[in-house]
Amino acid sequence: MADVAAALRAATERLSATSDTARLDAEVLMAHALDATRSQLLLHHMRDPEPADFARLVARREAHEPVAYIVGSTDFYGLELAVSPAVLIPRGDSETVIEAARTALEGRPPKRILDLGTGSGALLIAALSLFPEARGLGIDRSGEALAVAAANAARHPQAAGTRAAFRPVDWTQDNWRADLGRFDLVLANPPYVEDDAELDTSVHAFEPAGALFSGPDGLDDYRILVPQLPDLLTPGGLALVEIGYTQAEAVMALGEAVNLSTRLYRDLANRPRVVAFSHVVH
Repeated sequence: MADVAAALRAATERLSATSDTARLDAEVLMAHALDATRSQLLLHHMRDPEPADFARLVARREAHEPVAYIVGSTDFYGLELAVSPAVLIPRGDSETVIEAARTALEGRPPKRILDLGTGSGALLIAALSLFPEARGLGIDRSGEALAVAAANAARHPQAAGTRAAFRPVDWTQDNWRADLGRFDLVLANPPYVEDDAELDTSVHAFEPAGALFSGPDGLDDYRILVPQLPDLLTPGGLALVEIGYTQAEAVMALGEAVNLSTRLYRDLANRPRVVAFSHVVH
């Protein structure tokens, strides 16, 4: 039987045709099979026998299944979050939303936070970790997603715990805002991919289409949400909406059409990533 080091080398070679991060994927899967961290794997387990389950995990990744779904979790803004095929896998680019909230609201922390399309709860839980006096509401039309989000809030009592609530709401339905009230901070990472966009197999074959696609130009959900932000925000409130990197001008125009001021934030690759909306100050 091969040892862990040899199994990692073989898995890396197998996965090189599937993934641009083949060695990292192999190490994460091996650590999961060993019930260890990657650091523990590299420091203490390289000469151990290959775990029996490792080959099956590698085969799943070789078939393009995302590593996060295979191991059942991913990291976002320093938080380990459970994920399942019911929710979009949180990306590092989305941390721009949280960083924008941190810088824009310094010295005036929000009391109420709304996460539109909460999915795994990543944005809401990360924001609550930044603003410990705030309470948050995450809405989603998927009951399965809401269950994942609630479990993630419960596993991070210091970050969110009982300060996070979740509710089934579908913003494509009439009167969806009824009884939500107004919020000091609104967060959203809505679907924004064009219906005919070519995506990596690991995305289009595994992640939920309802969290990805939004019409021929990817703007359908923005056309619903952005015009309603004035009625969701408190007078000094802020909305932070993630966008595709080609969509900044169109999404900002939607806000300006309803008399919202706009500001653009860029991600670490200097691509347009988040549009901030607030009431125009007269």
